[in-house]
Amino acid sequence: MTAEPLEIYLEERDLERGLRDDVRVGLSAGQKWLPPKWFYDARGSELFEEITRLPEYYPTRAERAVLAERAPEIAALTTAKTLIELGSGSSEKTRLLLDALTRQGGLGTFVPLDVSVSALRGSTAQIAAGYPGLRVRGIVGDFTRQLDRLPTGGRRLVVFLGSTIGNLLPAERAGFLTAMRAALEVGDWLLLGTDLVKDPSVIVPAYDDAAGVTAEFNRNVLRVINRELGADFDPAAFEHVALWDPDHEWIEMRLRATRAMRVRVLGMTVDFAAGEDLRTEVSAKFHPEGIAAELATAGFGTTEFWTDPDGLFGVTLARAR
Repeated sequence: MTAEPLEIYLEERDLERGLRDDVRVGLSAGQKWLPPKWFYDARGSELFEEITRLPEYYPTRAERAVLAERAPEIAALTTAKTLIELGSGSSEKTRLLLDALTRQGGLGTFVPLDVSVSALRGSTAQIAAGYPGLRVRGIVGDFTRQLDRLPTGGRRLVVFLGSTIGNLLPAERAGFLTAMRAALEVGDWLLLGTDLVKDPSVIVPAYDDAAGVTAEFNRNVLRVINRELGADFDPAAFEHVALWDPDHEWIEMRLRATRAMRVRVLGMTVDFAAGEDLRTEVSAKFHPEGIAAELATAGFGTTEFWTDPDGLFGVTLARAR
């Protein structure tokens, strides 16, 4: 079976408008910032895939270990007819769930949602070829804005992996989970991957690897802005910084100006002092009880919570109440 034509709810002009808005607001702030979603052009996606294979970057391996062990149990508990993946990318880890659900029988549809048309075209074609009895419906959309476009009916299991939820600030997380609950019906399932609080000596190297791949990934956002908005950033003039914030229990990735400079973008002149930071990502880490509390506030009940053997990463199976 071939994948169905992509359902596109996010056009190129929407992405360009979003980038312009974020750059205008973020670079005008007292503490300059940019959201991490703008890392991911084709080059940024390649760099991130490289990051996931680095020895320091434990989250991907730890989450995969949980899914490899628990996928049959997840399939048995949910008996899902429709599997929906948010921020799907290559859907590599999701194949563990697809295998378990198709072996069990009953899974009819897989719905990956991602902002990237090219990534979805590739992944949906591969999934359709690998699972010939499965209906594959790719949705081009932003998981913070297009949850109302998710297909309805049947027993649905929504998966949100990679601890991507940690990139949202607390108020944004609450808003996302509330919107997620509103998009589901009582009895639908949510599978959520979350990186756990642990010694910073383990966390920080995952965001500041010895090979410098994460540094290049971080600077890629400046290349995206240069290309898409005609800015004149000098990426080489910014150094990569990864800092653990113990009060918020999150890691911040920043780009630090190595010299005073002036950048022109969108008709604005943006001044950087030597040593000034531009925050590009927050990656929150979680406690199991905190995850359960945030889900409960949004209207979900936690059914199961699993970790990898080393207790680095958590996967929660919750149900809409």
